[in-house]
Amino acid sequence: MEENNLSSFPRNPGATLEQCQSMIHKSLLSPQVRFLMEQLEKAGCLVGDNFIKAVKCNETGIAGGYTKANLDWTKCAHHACSEIRAGHLSGDCHFKRELLRLTSLKIRGHEQECIRRRVMKSLSANPYCSGVAKAAVESVWDVCYNDTEPYDRTL
Repeated sequence: MEENNLSSFPRNPGATLEQCQSMIHKSLLSPQVRFLMEQLEKAGCLVGDNFIKAVKCNETGIAGGYTKANLDWTKCAHHACSEIRAGHLSGDCHFKRELLRLTSLKIRGHEQECIRRRVMKSLSANPYCSGVAKAAVESVWDVCYNDTEPYDRTL
């Protein structure tokens, strides 16, 4: 993957707080989200009404994040692994979704390139990852990309 100037990405003002809360409510009806919530509960994570919520992130450019996850966000490898798994398991980089975004696509390897691009964008917003983001991604890529828990290993 070639180095991108991640600071040149346009900032999206995003949805309103009310729109985000509506999307959260709609997502909680999804079988995939219900499955994940059940798996979290089975793993001992307390999943209550406030488990997923929308908050205003000011002008940081942050589109989402976790406050209840047991991750050390000062460690770029932890951050990278979280983003790699999210990109792979969410299907957000699936060929059809990328096509709808009118993204330049290659037939082979588009999903992994998309995930790498998004992980690098996220890590570039983490002040602890300045200058080490690419190395952090490479150091955890194989393990985290292939970790499909709690889904079957057939992804």
